[in-house]
Amino acid sequence: MFRLLRTIILVMFAFVAGMLFEREGRQETCEGGGGLWIENICVGPEFN
Repeated sequence: MFRLLRTIILVMFAFVAGMLFEREGRQETCEGGGGLWIENICVGPEFN
């Protein structure tokens, strides 16, 4: 039972880490292109 629980926790951790990594990359791309990052949405001339 412990092995199943440990696997589920590790998968959840990997999912959250991947989401945070992707969000950071999108924010850097937005700001690098001259956009403005507001509440997880990129607002700018190239990203509307």
